[in-house]
Amino acid sequence: MDYEEQLDRALSETPDIEGSGERFSVPDPDVRQEGNATVYENFQTTVDRLGRDEERVVKFLQNELGTSGHIDESGRARLTGEFRESRIDDALDAYAEEYVLCPECGLPDTQLERDQGALLLRCEACGARSPVGE
Repeated sequence: MDYEEQLDRALSETPDIEGSGERFSVPDPDVRQEGNATVYENFQTTVDRLGRDEERVVKFLQNELGTSGHIDESGRARLTGEFRESRIDDALDAYAEEYVLCPECGLPDTQLERDQGALLLRCEACGARSPVGE
């Protein structure tokens, strides 16, 4: 059996892998209006998935959405104003792009660390270190 036949055989016996190819996804925000505030019900789940400090994430959301907010005693984010799920989802995608996903290899296996006062994103997968904004 020559190389081409072996390759064809190997490819025909290789199982197809289902999936989008992405192993990292941020949960869709579960939001509802409560008076003049938007309550982000699954904020804690999202923060856990991002692997980042909840105060840092809520501060980023406030800046992106141009509003004020806080985390209530139940771990939900309460944002002043009315925001659609899609707007919060876009802000979370921007956060993940800047503070979670490695700019070199694209994997989410990163940690935020300080080095000589600068905030860096250190990738545990490829070893890259990239500066990020505060």
